[in-house]
Amino acid sequence: METLHTLFYFTVAIAVLVAFHELGHFWVARKTGVKVIRFSIGFGKSLWSYQKSPEHTEFVIAAIPLGGYVKMVDEREGEVKPEDLPYAFNRQPLWKRTAIVAAGPVFNLLLAIVFFWIVMVVGEVGMRPVLGEVAADSLAAAAGLHAGDEITAVNQKPTLTWVMALDELFSSAIDGERDIVVNIKTPDDQQQFRVIHLSDADVKSPEILNERLGLKPWMPVIKPIIGKLTEDGAARQAGLETGDLILSADGQPITDWQEWVDYVQARPDVLIKLMVERHDVQTRLLLTPRKVEQSDGTFLGKIGAGVDIPEELISSMQVEYRLSPIEAIPAAFEKTGFYAFSTLKMIGKMFIGSASVENLSGPISIAQYAGQSAEMGFTAFLKFLGLISVSLGVLNLLPVPVLDGGHLLFYAVEAIKGSPLSDRVQMYFQQLGMLLLMSLMALAVFLDLGRLFN
Repeated sequence: METLHTLFYFTVAIAVLVAFHELGHFWVARKTGVKVIRFSIGFGKSLWSYQKSPEHTEFVIAAIPLGGYVKMVDEREGEVKPEDLPYAFNRQPLWKRTAIVAAGPVFNLLLAIVFFWIVMVVGEVGMRPVLGEVAADSLAAAAGLHAGDEITAVNQKPTLTWVMALDELFSSAIDGERDIVVNIKTPDDQQQFRVIHLSDADVKSPEILNERLGLKPWMPVIKPIIGKLTEDGAARQAGLETGDLILSADGQPITDWQEWVDYVQARPDVLIKLMVERHDVQTRLLLTPRKVEQSDGTFLGKIGAGVDIPEELISSMQVEYRLSPIEAIPAAFEKTGFYAFSTLKMIGKMFIGSASVENLSGPISIAQYAGQSAEMGFTAFLKFLGLISVSLGVLNLLPVPVLDGGHLLFYAVEAIKGSPLSDRVQMYFQQLGMLLLMSLMALAVFLDLGRLFN
């Protein structure tokens, strides 16, 4: 079920982003007088199609929803009827062809702005950026950060939530900052600042940076009290009830919920002898966690029980962040621009070797992020769509033949020399671009598989 969930949201994400990308090409083509033969979402066998008449555009939904295309009248792709020649793409002036090609990536960036605007207006509920245990010999420890400190700003940018704090830390590192100023509020309410010093080796990849920072969110000690139970879970079948306090498992005292979770997960299909307290009476129970396979092939024990967290504890650590519809407009543009330039910077660093190619994410990683963000809720999934839409727009603008940016490069050369490159030269560079693209895809998939099996 977890795999199907991941595949479903990955398919939804790709379909939405590709559809909007192709809509950009289609809309501008129609507005500039180019005849569009087909607008397809997906490849392969047609599952659904609509065409008002033979002279109108055919709209298609195909079997493989991992892409799409807009097919225009073009003499380079086949014979064109004499009456359609004025509407052929290849016969349009340079500015029209440029606008049509650029429209796809631009629409992706506009879509990202819309997604980020919705997220900011709807609002997000996050956890306050209070530090838990700071790893010894970490960058955070060297900077003087301690458990209980709350990060209030990073490089003068306010950080209301844990996610915002991490975003600013990683963003500053990608931007080339090597001395990051972190404003904190100590447990005794003193306002102070610390400086995290980074080296080039620390920012080779997000994984390395995360490990070397040594930051973890504060985790309260929560009593192992059973909360909500699933109907067919192992916990209910063993006789556990909401409100039961776990005292011990196999004679080992259990003092907090995380300790109980770790104990259960480590014992799939293993009988556990429990001692629980129910209405001030101690009761013995036998519980066998079910063996559940994870996406990485490992197995965990699960019992179908949640924790009973006191409402006052949740409210004390939560913070809500939202903007008015007007305030969210410039903020959404700023967020999209930031992610676009960050993507370009990371690509440039990988190209010159100052950042690891392990920063590449392939379809497997993207699918996992899609499923994980969907599980986190509506706003998290919209943020994921916004990030991927920015990446799709920026990557398509790269001057690589086969991509939209490659065509724009050809048009730039045409504008300079006054005539288009020959078909033979364009074909040569497109084959080279296809080889480069396939090589990058193969590398990304290889890295994905490495992450999956590790």
